[in-house]
Amino acid sequence: MKKYDELEYLKLSKWQKFLYKLLSFFTSVPTRIWNGICSIGLFFKKIGVGIAAEAKDIVTTFVNGDWKTKLSYLVMGFGCLARGQILRGVLFLLFEIVFIFYMIVFGAEQIGLLASLGVQGPAREYNAVFDSYQTQYHDNSFRILLYGVLTIFFIIAFLYTWRVNIRQNKVAEQILRSGKKLKSGKDDLRSMVDDNFHRTLLALPLTGILVFTVMPIVFMILVAFTNYDAAHNGYTNQLFTWVGLDNFKTMFTWTAGGVNYSAAFGEILTWTLIWAFFATFTNYFLGIFVAMMINKKGIHLKKLWRTVLIMTIAIPQFISLLYVSKMFSLNGLVNGFLMDLGIIHKAIDFWGTPTLARIMVIVINIWIGIPYLMLIATGILMNIPADLYESAKIDGASGWKQFTKITLPYMLFITGPYLLTSFTGNMNNFNVIYLLTGGGPTNPSLSGAAGSVGHTDLLITWLFKITTGSDTKYYLASVVGIMVFVVVAVISLIVYGLLPSVKNEEDFQ
Repeated sequence: MKKYDELEYLKLSKWQKFLYKLLSFFTSVPTRIWNGICSIGLFFKKIGVGIAAEAKDIVTTFVNGDWKTKLSYLVMGFGCLARGQILRGVLFLLFEIVFIFYMIVFGAEQIGLLASLGVQGPAREYNAVFDSYQTQYHDNSFRILLYGVLTIFFIIAFLYTWRVNIRQNKVAEQILRSGKKLKSGKDDLRSMVDDNFHRTLLALPLTGILVFTVMPIVFMILVAFTNYDAAHNGYTNQLFTWVGLDNFKTMFTWTAGGVNYSAAFGEILTWTLIWAFFATFTNYFLGIFVAMMINKKGIHLKKLWRTVLIMTIAIPQFISLLYVSKMFSLNGLVNGFLMDLGIIHKAIDFWGTPTLARIMVIVINIWIGIPYLMLIATGILMNIPADLYESAKIDGASGWKQFTKITLPYMLFITGPYLLTSFTGNMNNFNVIYLLTGGGPTNPSLSGAAGSVGHTDLLITWLFKITTGSDTKYYLASVVGIMVFVVVAVISLIVYGLLPSVKNEEDFQ
């Protein structure tokens, strides 16, 4: 594609400029993807270089350190205790004792079983007390995987703490050589509530993120490499085991007949992206339009119109969406009203016709989403300087010109990040789809896929169906969850760099 300089670009017509920007975006996508791959490569390279530097420093510290430092390699905190830093030494030593105790009593066994996820499942065994055969439960694959992940995180935490212990000894030696005095326990406590108070406050939230966010994500990813399903739940029937990349092959291998998960994933992903696009931008632009209409001079009862719209937010979605779903059913209020008026002679199957069902969920989502955008847009519109509009009117700018040159750029600059998060949020918008249609109507061409795929199913509702019912396939749901993350991450990274809030950060400051 020909690249225009600034002067040549200014000579283009409005539509030529739009087409040029559109082509520039699509032609830049491969470059952006390649740059992203290179960035990932550089990231791992930096990690490798950092690990090598840390290893070198550990060896150097041991060679050049005194006997207190060298003994601290085996007994954490010994150097701190020997140098009078009692609080640090006790904490390091206590952590090591807890770690060793955990590994001996529990952790080592879980790590040993992690490779097989269990050796013996439930079996019928003779019970001499009751003189009968009873089911005896042994290994639990789910618990082994869970505690195995927990143990790995604990080992990583121990190695990090051990490294901090070594670094503390090195720093202490350098301070003593310079003739300065080491910090006492009181100094450390004072630092925790003064200079390093931010770290003290962040310690608990960071631990919570690791335990309740990062660990479940790692666990979910690992499930994708097992055969964990209703028939292999790991305890009451059969143990589940590692299957490698078989689940990903199942998901992305195209088959001419039988169950075709590749076709199901492709069709659901396409509809998910279409849904997210319309659900985001219809709400966005119509919300701005409604806010502008209410804020327009001469409009009476502004508080009333805002209150009416806000009422849709006050009512729980669970109630309103189920009610609307019943309104548009075959024997619902809408069909009855239209038939009474003689407009139709046969009930319209709003939820049974694929195209109509998709249109309906988009339209109903507009009714739900406009009030939120109206409130956001109202606050932003009130902060746009009135001088800009007055100057535009003096220059002869029409209302549309004022919107495209003043209002919209300002709105996009302020709400750009929100627009991105709204798009990604709509990709995972479970409530609207499930409460209105339940994912239906059923797609016969994909009926063989797990979860009874429907025409309005999003990836998130399909994932829900896969994990509920009698024939649950948790491993497949894990694969879908990973792919949802990949799709959302790629879109977010590409679009984020194009947002006015990022590209033109100084424009409205």
